Amino acid sequence: MKVSFHGACREVTGSCILVETKKSKFLVDCGIFQGKHFYSPRNLDLFSFDAKSIDFVLLTHAHLDHCGRLPKLVEEGFAGTVYSTDATADFAEIMLLDSANVILHESQRDSLKPLYLESDVKAVMKLFSPIAYDRIQQITPEIKIQLRDAGHILGSAIFEVWITEDGQEQKLVFSGDLGNPPAPIVKDTEFVTGADLVFMESTYAGITHESSEQRVELLRSAIKNSVGQGGVLLIPSFALERTQEVLYEIHRLQENNQIPPVSVFVDSPLAIKATAVYKKYIDMYDEESRAWIMRGDDLFNFPGLKYTSSVAESKTINITPPPKVILAGSGMCTGGRMPHHLKFNLSNPKTHLLIIAYQVPGSLGRELLDGAKRVIIEGETIGVRAQVSAIGGYSSHADEPKLMNWVSQIVKPKPQKIFVVHGEEERNLILRKVLQQSGLEAIVPEYDKIYEI
Repeated sequence: MKVSFHGACREVTGSCILVETKKSKFLVDCGIFQGKHFYSPRNLDLFSFDAKSIDFVLLTHAHLDHCGRLPKLVEEGFAGTVYSTDATADFAEIMLLDSANVILHESQRDSLKPLYLESDVKAVMKLFSPIAYDRIQQITPEIKIQLRDAGHILGSAIFEVWITEDGQEQKLVFSGDLGNPPAPIVKDTEFVTGADLVFMESTYAGITHESSEQRVELLRSAIKNSVGQGGVLLIPSFALERTQEVLYEIHRLQENNQIPPVSVFVDSPLAIKATAVYKKYIDMYDEESRAWIMRGDDLFNFPGLKYTSSVAESKTINITPPPKVILAGSGMCTGGRMPHHLKFNLSNPKTHLLIIAYQVPGSLGRELLDGAKRVIIEGETIGVRAQVSAIGGYSSHADEPKLMNWVSQIVKPKPQKIFVVHGEEERNLILRKVLQQSGLEAIVPEYDKIYEI
Protein backbone atom coordinates (compact mmCIF):
# COMPACT_ATOMS: atom_id res chain seq x y z
CA MET A 1 0.00 0.00 0.00
CA LYS A 2 1.17 3.52 -0.81
CA VAL A 3 0.09 6.82 0.73
CA SER A 4 0.89 10.34 -0.49
CA PHE A 5 -0.18 13.82 0.55
CA HIS A 6 -1.34 16.44 -1.93
CA GLY A 7 -2.46 19.23 0.38
CA ALA A 8 -2.87 20.16 4.07
CA CYS A 9 0.70 18.93 4.41
CA ARG A 10 2.69 21.25 6.71
CA GLU A 11 -0.19 23.70 6.15
CA VAL A 12 -3.90 23.87 6.90
CA THR A 13 -5.68 24.09 3.55
CA GLY A 14 -5.97 21.84 0.47
CA SER A 15 -6.68 18.54 2.24
CA CYS A 16 -6.03 15.65 -0.15
CA ILE A 17 -4.61 12.24 0.75
CA LEU A 18 -4.09 9.55 -1.91
CA VAL A 19 -4.16 5.87 -0.90
CA GLU A 20 -3.07 3.27 -3.45
CA THR A 21 -3.65 -0.43 -2.90
CA LYS A 22 -2.81 -3.20 -5.38
CA LYS A 23 -6.33 -2.97 -6.82
CA SER A 24 -7.71 0.49 -5.95
CA LYS A 25 -6.85 4.16 -5.67
CA PHE A 26 -8.85 6.55 -3.54
CA LEU A 27 -8.65 10.04 -2.10
CA VAL A 28 -9.59 11.26 1.33
CA ASP A 29 -10.85 14.81 0.64
CA CYS A 30 -9.98 17.02 -2.29
CA GLY A 31 -9.84 20.54 -0.89
CA ILE A 32 -8.89 23.89 -2.27
CA PHE A 33 -5.85 25.90 -1.16
CA GLN A 34 -7.29 28.96 0.55
CA GLY A 35 -5.85 32.45 0.68
CA LYS A 36 -6.78 35.86 -0.66
CA HIS A 37 -8.00 34.46 -4.00
CA PHE A 38 -9.00 31.15 -5.57
CA TYR A 39 -6.39 31.73 -8.23
CA SER A 40 -3.31 30.63 -6.37
CA PRO A 41 -0.85 28.77 -8.62
CA ARG A 42 -1.41 25.57 -6.65
CA ASN A 43 -5.13 25.58 -7.38
CA LEU A 44 -4.42 26.11 -11.08
CA ASP A 45 -1.88 23.28 -11.31
CA LEU A 46 -2.92 19.88 -12.59
CA PHE A 47 -3.12 17.19 -9.93
CA SER A 48 0.13 15.28 -9.52
CA PHE A 49 -1.82 12.03 -10.00
CA ASP A 50 -4.13 10.83 -12.77
CA ALA A 51 -7.66 11.90 -11.81
CA LYS A 52 -9.12 9.25 -14.15
CA SER A 53 -7.46 6.50 -12.10
CA ILE A 54 -9.16 7.44 -8.82
CA ASP A 55 -11.89 4.93 -7.95
CA PHE A 56 -13.60 6.89 -5.18
CA VAL A 57 -13.30 9.80 -2.77
CA LEU A 58 -14.05 9.77 0.96
CA LEU A 59 -15.24 13.29 1.83
CA THR A 60 -14.98 14.11 5.53
CA HIS A 61 -17.03 17.33 5.38
CA ALA A 62 -18.08 20.24 3.20
CA HIS A 63 -15.65 23.03 4.09
CA LEU A 64 -13.95 24.20 0.90
CA ASP A 65 -10.47 23.30 2.12
CA HIS A 66 -11.74 19.70 2.06
CA CYS A 67 -14.12 19.63 -0.93
CA GLY A 68 -13.21 22.69 -3.03
CA ARG A 69 -11.21 20.91 -5.76
CA LEU A 70 -13.75 18.13 -6.38
CA PRO A 71 -15.11 19.90 -9.50
CA LYS A 72 -11.55 20.27 -10.78
CA LEU A 73 -11.03 16.54 -10.16
CA VAL A 74 -14.08 15.82 -12.34
CA GLU A 75 -12.88 18.31 -14.97
CA GLU A 76 -9.63 16.29 -15.12
CA GLY A 77 -11.49 13.02 -15.62
CA PHE A 78 -12.61 11.59 -12.26
CA ALA A 79 -15.82 9.56 -12.67
CA GLY A 80 -15.87 7.48 -9.49
CA THR A 81 -18.03 7.75 -6.36
CA VAL A 82 -17.91 10.34 -3.58
CA TYR A 83 -18.86 8.91 -0.18
CA SER A 84 -20.04 11.23 2.62
CA THR A 85 -22.99 11.80 4.93
CA ASP A 86 -26.27 13.16 3.51
CA ALA A 87 -25.72 16.50 5.23
CA THR A 88 -22.22 16.82 3.78
CA ALA A 89 -23.57 16.18 0.28
CA ASP A 90 -26.19 18.93 0.68
CA PHE A 91 -23.69 21.39 2.15
CA ALA A 92 -21.09 20.57 -0.51
CA GLU A 93 -23.53 21.47 -3.26
CA ILE A 94 -24.26 24.97 -1.95
CA MET A 95 -20.61 25.60 -1.02
CA LEU A 96 -19.29 24.53 -4.42
CA LEU A 97 -21.93 26.41 -6.39
CA ASP A 98 -21.09 29.54 -4.42
CA SER A 99 -17.35 29.09 -5.01
CA ALA A 100 -18.00 28.54 -8.74
CA ASN A 101 -19.70 31.94 -8.88
CA VAL A 102 -16.80 33.63 -7.09
CA ILE A 103 -14.31 31.85 -9.35
CA LEU A 104 -16.18 33.01 -12.45
CA HIS A 105 -16.09 36.61 -11.17
CA GLU A 106 -12.34 36.39 -10.44
CA SER A 107 -11.61 34.80 -13.83
CA GLN A 108 -13.51 37.49 -15.74
CA ARG A 109 -11.85 40.25 -13.73
CA ASP A 110 -8.34 38.89 -14.27
CA SER A 111 -8.83 37.40 -17.78
CA LEU A 112 -8.14 33.84 -16.61
CA LYS A 113 -9.66 30.51 -17.47
CA PRO A 114 -12.16 29.55 -14.71
CA LEU A 115 -10.78 26.97 -12.29
CA TYR A 116 -14.11 25.20 -12.70
CA LEU A 117 -17.67 26.01 -13.70
CA GLU A 118 -21.15 25.47 -12.29
CA SER A 119 -21.52 22.59 -14.75
CA ASP A 120 -18.53 20.86 -13.13
CA VAL A 121 -20.20 21.22 -9.72
CA LYS A 122 -23.40 19.66 -11.06
CA ALA A 123 -21.34 16.80 -12.50
CA VAL A 124 -19.70 16.20 -9.10
CA MET A 125 -23.02 16.11 -7.27
CA LYS A 126 -24.21 13.23 -9.47
CA LEU A 127 -21.32 11.15 -8.10
CA PHE A 128 -22.26 11.44 -4.42
CA SER A 129 -23.40 8.31 -2.59
CA PRO A 130 -24.38 9.25 1.00
CA ILE A 131 -23.78 6.84 3.88
CA ALA A 132 -25.22 6.96 7.39
CA TYR A 133 -22.99 7.12 10.46
CA ASP A 134 -21.97 3.88 12.21
CA ARG A 135 -22.80 1.58 9.32
CA ILE A 136 -20.05 -0.59 7.83
CA GLN A 137 -20.21 -0.57 4.03
CA GLN A 138 -18.24 -2.68 1.59
CA ILE A 139 -16.84 -0.37 -1.10
CA THR A 140 -14.75 -2.85 -3.08
CA PRO A 141 -14.02 -6.56 -2.45
CA GLU A 142 -10.96 -5.53 -0.39
CA ILE A 143 -12.11 -2.21 1.16
CA LYS A 144 -14.86 -1.45 3.66
CA ILE A 145 -15.58 1.81 5.49
CA GLN A 146 -17.47 3.23 8.43
CA LEU A 147 -18.24 6.87 9.28
CA ARG A 148 -18.15 8.29 12.80
CA ASP A 149 -19.38 11.73 13.86
CA ALA A 150 -16.38 14.10 13.99
CA GLY A 151 -18.37 16.80 15.84
CA HIS A 152 -16.70 19.46 13.69
CA ILE A 153 -19.68 20.67 11.66
CA LEU A 154 -23.05 19.08 10.98
CA GLY A 155 -22.45 15.94 8.94
CA SER A 156 -18.67 15.87 9.42
CA ALA A 157 -17.11 12.43 9.60
CA ILE A 158 -14.15 10.43 10.79
CA PHE A 159 -13.51 7.60 8.32
CA GLU A 160 -12.56 4.12 9.47
CA VAL A 161 -11.20 2.17 6.50
CA TRP A 162 -10.36 -1.54 6.48
CA ILE A 163 -8.10 -2.70 3.63
CA THR A 164 -7.30 -6.36 2.97
CA GLU A 165 -4.24 -7.19 0.89
CA ASP A 166 -2.55 -10.59 0.54
CA GLY A 167 -4.86 -11.99 3.19
CA GLN A 168 -3.88 -9.36 5.76
CA GLU A 169 -6.26 -6.63 6.97
CA GLN A 170 -5.10 -3.18 8.04
CA LYS A 171 -7.30 -0.49 9.55
CA LEU A 172 -6.74 3.14 8.60
CA VAL A 173 -8.43 6.01 10.44
CA PHE A 174 -8.75 9.49 8.93
CA SER A 175 -9.72 12.06 11.54
CA GLY A 176 -10.83 14.75 9.10
CA ASP A 177 -11.31 17.85 11.24
CA LEU A 178 -12.06 16.96 14.85
CA GLY A 179 -14.61 19.05 16.74
CA ASN A 180 -14.31 21.18 19.84
CA PRO A 181 -16.93 19.84 22.27
CA PRO A 182 -19.10 20.91 23.92
CA ALA A 183 -20.30 22.99 20.97
CA PRO A 184 -23.76 24.27 20.09
CA ILE A 185 -25.96 22.10 17.85
CA VAL A 186 -23.47 19.40 16.82
CA LYS A 187 -22.95 16.21 18.79
CA ASP A 188 -19.66 15.56 20.57
CA THR A 189 -16.81 13.97 18.65
CA GLU A 190 -16.99 10.18 18.58
CA PHE A 191 -14.02 8.05 19.56
CA VAL A 192 -12.37 5.23 17.63
CA THR A 193 -11.17 2.25 19.64
CA GLY A 194 -8.38 0.93 17.44
CA ALA A 195 -6.34 1.45 14.26
CA ASP A 196 -3.12 0.40 12.57
CA LEU A 197 -2.56 3.79 10.91
CA VAL A 198 -4.02 7.18 11.87
CA PHE A 199 -4.10 10.35 9.77
CA MET A 200 -4.70 13.17 12.21
CA GLU A 201 -5.30 16.92 12.01
CA SER A 202 -3.18 19.32 14.10
CA THR A 203 -4.69 22.77 13.49
CA TYR A 204 -4.53 23.86 17.13
CA ALA A 205 -1.69 21.71 18.49
CA GLY A 206 0.09 23.59 21.27
CA ILE A 207 -3.01 25.65 22.05
CA THR A 208 -5.74 25.32 24.66
CA HIS A 209 -9.03 27.01 23.79
CA GLU A 210 -11.19 28.92 26.23
CA SER A 211 -13.91 26.82 27.85
CA SER A 212 -17.43 26.89 26.44
CA GLU A 213 -18.47 29.11 29.37
CA GLN A 214 -15.61 31.53 28.69
CA ARG A 215 -16.37 31.81 24.99
CA VAL A 216 -20.02 32.62 25.67
CA GLU A 217 -18.99 35.22 28.23
CA LEU A 218 -16.56 36.81 25.75
CA LEU A 219 -19.32 36.99 23.14
CA ARG A 220 -21.75 38.42 25.69
CA SER A 221 -19.22 41.08 26.74
CA ALA A 222 -18.49 42.03 23.13
CA ILE A 223 -22.19 42.51 22.38
CA LYS A 224 -22.85 44.37 25.63
CA ASN A 225 -19.87 46.71 25.15
CA SER A 226 -20.78 47.44 21.53
CA VAL A 227 -24.36 48.26 22.50
CA GLY A 228 -23.17 50.37 25.44
CA GLN A 229 -20.97 52.61 23.29
CA GLY A 230 -23.35 52.66 20.34
CA GLY A 231 -20.90 50.81 18.13
CA VAL A 232 -20.81 48.11 15.50
CA LEU A 233 -19.76 44.54 16.27
CA LEU A 234 -18.40 42.85 13.15
CA ILE A 235 -18.15 39.05 13.24
CA PRO A 236 -16.54 37.51 10.11
CA SER A 237 -18.12 34.11 10.04
CA PHE A 238 -17.98 31.03 7.88
CA ALA A 239 -21.39 30.47 6.31
CA LEU A 240 -21.34 26.84 7.34
CA GLU A 241 -21.37 26.03 11.07
CA ARG A 242 -19.84 29.16 12.64
CA THR A 243 -22.76 31.42 11.70
CA GLN A 244 -25.29 28.91 13.03
CA GLU A 245 -23.34 28.47 16.30
CA VAL A 246 -23.15 32.21 16.94
CA LEU A 247 -26.87 32.69 16.19
CA TYR A 248 -27.65 29.89 18.65
CA GLU A 249 -25.56 31.57 21.37
CA ILE A 250 -27.02 35.04 20.76
CA HIS A 251 -30.53 33.55 20.86
CA ARG A 252 -29.81 31.86 24.18
CA LEU A 253 -28.24 35.02 25.66
CA GLN A 254 -31.25 37.04 24.58
CA GLU A 255 -33.77 34.55 26.01
CA ASN A 256 -31.93 34.64 29.35
CA ASN A 257 -31.85 38.47 29.33
CA GLN A 258 -28.05 38.47 29.40
CA ILE A 259 -27.67 40.97 26.55
CA PRO A 260 -29.62 44.14 25.74
CA PRO A 261 -31.85 44.28 22.65
CA VAL A 262 -29.77 44.79 19.50
CA SER A 263 -30.19 44.45 15.74
CA VAL A 264 -28.38 41.39 14.37
CA PHE A 265 -27.80 41.06 10.63
CA VAL A 266 -26.82 37.86 8.87
CA ASP A 267 -25.46 39.31 5.64
CA SER A 268 -24.61 36.19 3.67
CA PRO A 269 -26.75 34.46 1.05
CA LEU A 270 -24.61 31.35 1.50
CA ALA A 271 -25.15 31.31 5.28
CA ILE A 272 -28.88 31.63 4.70
CA LYS A 273 -28.82 28.61 2.40
CA ALA A 274 -26.67 26.66 4.88
CA THR A 275 -29.08 27.47 7.70
CA ALA A 276 -31.92 26.03 5.60
CA VAL A 277 -29.93 22.80 5.23
CA TYR A 278 -29.39 22.71 8.99
CA LYS A 279 -33.16 22.59 9.44
CA LYS A 280 -33.29 19.36 7.40
CA TYR A 281 -31.04 17.39 9.75
CA ILE A 282 -32.47 17.81 13.24
CA ASP A 283 -31.65 14.14 13.94
CA MET A 284 -27.96 15.09 13.81
CA TYR A 285 -28.34 17.80 16.49
CA ASP A 286 -27.17 17.34 20.06
CA GLU A 287 -29.69 16.64 22.81
CA GLU A 288 -30.00 20.24 24.01
CA SER A 289 -30.73 21.61 20.54
CA ARG A 290 -33.33 18.93 19.82
CA ALA A 291 -35.01 19.76 23.14
CA TRP A 292 -35.32 23.43 22.09
CA ILE A 293 -36.99 22.38 18.87
CA MET A 294 -39.35 20.01 20.67
CA ARG A 295 -40.50 23.01 22.72
CA GLY A 296 -41.44 24.72 19.45
CA ASP A 297 -38.48 27.10 19.34
CA ASP A 298 -36.64 28.08 16.15
CA LEU A 299 -32.90 28.01 16.86
CA PHE A 300 -32.17 30.45 14.07
CA ASN A 301 -34.83 33.11 14.59
CA PHE A 302 -35.25 35.66 17.39
CA PRO A 303 -36.33 39.32 17.85
CA GLY A 304 -33.97 41.76 16.15
CA LEU A 305 -32.51 39.17 13.77
CA LYS A 306 -32.61 39.97 10.05
CA TYR A 307 -31.34 37.87 7.16
CA THR A 308 -30.21 39.97 4.18
CA SER A 309 -30.04 38.06 0.92
CA SER A 310 -29.97 40.75 -1.75
CA VAL A 311 -27.29 43.37 -2.40
CA ALA A 312 -29.91 46.08 -1.89
CA GLU A 313 -30.75 44.70 1.57
CA SER A 314 -27.05 44.46 2.38
CA LYS A 315 -26.50 48.12 1.55
CA THR A 316 -29.19 49.18 4.02
CA ILE A 317 -27.18 47.71 6.91
CA ASN A 318 -24.59 50.48 6.86
CA ILE A 319 -27.27 53.18 6.99
CA THR A 320 -29.00 51.44 9.91
CA PRO A 321 -28.02 53.35 13.06
CA PRO A 322 -25.83 51.52 15.56
CA PRO A 323 -25.63 49.64 17.83
CA LYS A 324 -25.77 46.56 15.66
CA VAL A 325 -24.12 43.20 15.14
CA ILE A 326 -23.14 42.10 11.61
CA LEU A 327 -22.28 38.49 10.78
CA ALA A 328 -21.01 38.14 7.22
CA GLY A 329 -18.69 36.02 5.15
CA SER A 330 -16.06 35.21 4.66
CA GLY A 331 -14.68 33.89 7.92
CA MET A 332 -11.19 35.02 6.89
CA CYS A 333 -12.42 38.40 5.57
CA THR A 334 -11.21 37.58 2.06
CA GLY A 335 -14.50 37.41 0.19
CA GLY A 336 -18.25 37.68 0.55
CA ARG A 337 -19.73 40.83 2.05
CA MET A 338 -17.47 41.23 5.09
CA PRO A 339 -14.79 43.25 3.20
CA HIS A 340 -17.45 45.86 2.37
CA HIS A 341 -18.40 46.19 6.05
CA LEU A 342 -14.75 46.33 7.08
CA LYS A 343 -14.10 49.07 4.56
CA PHE A 344 -17.02 51.05 5.95
CA ASN A 345 -16.33 50.50 9.69
CA LEU A 346 -12.65 49.74 10.43
CA SER A 347 -11.63 53.39 10.80
CA ASN A 348 -14.20 53.95 13.56
CA PRO A 349 -12.83 53.38 17.11
CA LYS A 350 -16.32 52.33 18.24
CA THR A 351 -16.16 49.34 15.90
CA HIS A 352 -15.20 45.97 17.36
CA LEU A 353 -13.96 43.24 14.96
CA LEU A 354 -14.42 39.89 16.67
CA ILE A 355 -12.47 37.04 15.05
CA ILE A 356 -13.95 33.61 15.80
CA ALA A 357 -12.33 31.46 13.12
CA TYR A 358 -8.89 30.23 12.10
CA GLN A 359 -7.13 32.77 9.85
CA VAL A 360 -4.86 31.42 7.12
CA PRO A 361 -1.53 33.27 6.74
CA GLY A 362 -1.87 35.85 3.98
CA SER A 363 -5.59 36.40 4.51
CA LEU A 364 -7.00 39.82 5.41
CA GLY A 365 -8.31 38.41 8.67
CA ARG A 366 -4.81 37.26 9.63
CA GLU A 367 -3.39 40.73 8.87
CA LEU A 368 -5.98 42.35 11.13
CA LEU A 369 -5.53 39.76 13.87
CA ASP A 370 -1.76 40.33 13.76
CA GLY A 371 -2.32 44.03 14.45
CA ALA A 372 -2.08 45.72 11.05
CA LYS A 373 -2.75 49.47 11.30
CA ARG A 374 -3.48 49.82 7.60
CA VAL A 375 -4.95 47.26 5.22
CA ILE A 376 -5.86 47.25 1.55
CA ILE A 377 -9.49 46.38 0.82
CA GLU A 378 -10.78 46.35 -2.75
CA GLY A 379 -7.79 48.42 -3.84
CA GLU A 380 -8.26 51.07 -1.16
CA THR A 381 -6.00 51.64 1.86
CA ILE A 382 -8.02 51.67 5.08
CA GLY A 383 -6.74 52.84 8.45
CA VAL A 384 -7.55 50.50 11.32
CA ARG A 385 -8.83 52.20 14.48
CA ALA A 386 -11.30 49.48 15.42
CA GLN A 387 -10.75 47.13 18.33
CA VAL A 388 -9.72 43.67 17.09
CA SER A 389 -9.99 40.60 19.29
CA ALA A 390 -10.42 36.86 18.93
CA ILE A 391 -12.26 34.03 20.64
CA GLY A 392 -10.43 30.74 20.15
CA GLY A 393 -13.17 28.80 21.92
CA TYR A 394 -15.49 29.24 18.95
CA SER A 395 -13.12 27.27 16.80
CA SER A 396 -14.72 24.10 15.48
CA HIS A 397 -11.30 22.40 15.75
CA ALA A 398 -10.10 20.47 18.77
CA ASP A 399 -7.30 22.04 20.79
CA GLU A 400 -4.25 20.06 21.89
CA PRO A 401 -5.81 18.48 25.02
CA LYS A 402 -8.81 17.32 22.98
CA LEU A 403 -6.62 16.04 20.15
CA MET A 404 -4.60 13.99 22.61
CA ASN A 405 -7.71 12.74 24.40
CA TRP A 406 -9.11 11.55 21.07
CA VAL A 407 -5.99 9.70 19.98
CA SER A 408 -5.47 8.21 23.45
CA GLN A 409 -8.67 6.17 23.01
CA ILE A 410 -7.19 4.31 20.02
CA VAL A 411 -5.72 1.32 21.84
CA LYS A 412 -7.13 -1.92 20.37
CA PRO A 413 -4.90 -2.01 18.42
CA LYS A 414 -2.62 0.91 19.18
CA PRO A 415 -1.54 2.77 16.00
CA GLN A 416 1.73 1.68 14.42
CA LYS A 417 2.10 5.14 12.86
CA ILE A 418 0.33 8.48 13.06
CA PHE A 419 0.61 10.91 10.14
CA VAL A 420 0.22 14.49 11.39
CA VAL A 421 -1.51 16.71 8.81
CA HIS A 422 -3.77 19.77 8.47
CA GLY A 423 -1.77 22.27 10.49
CA GLU A 424 0.90 24.89 9.99
CA GLU A 425 4.30 23.22 10.18
CA GLU A 426 4.93 24.57 13.68
CA ARG A 427 1.70 22.90 14.86
CA ASN A 428 2.60 19.64 13.08
CA LEU A 429 5.93 19.51 14.89
CA ILE A 430 4.37 20.31 18.27
CA LEU A 431 1.84 17.49 17.93
CA ARG A 432 4.49 15.07 16.66
CA LYS A 433 6.59 15.76 19.74
CA VAL A 434 3.66 15.29 22.14
CA LEU A 435 2.66 12.05 20.40
CA GLN A 436 6.24 10.77 20.55
CA GLN A 437 6.41 11.61 24.25
CA SER A 438 3.30 9.43 24.64
CA GLY A 439 5.15 6.52 23.04
CA LEU A 440 3.56 6.79 19.59
CA GLU A 441 5.40 6.92 16.27
CA ALA A 442 4.41 10.16 14.56
CA ILE A 443 5.35 11.41 11.09
CA VAL A 444 4.98 14.88 9.61
CA PRO A 445 4.72 13.96 5.93
CA GLU A 446 6.23 15.84 3.01
CA TYR A 447 4.15 17.17 0.14
CA ASP A 448 3.82 14.69 -2.78
CA LYS A 449 6.20 12.16 -1.16
CA ILE A 450 5.07 8.53 -1.41
CA TYR A 451 5.10 6.50 1.82
CA GLU A 452 5.16 2.71 1.52
CA ILE A 453 3.02 1.00 4.16
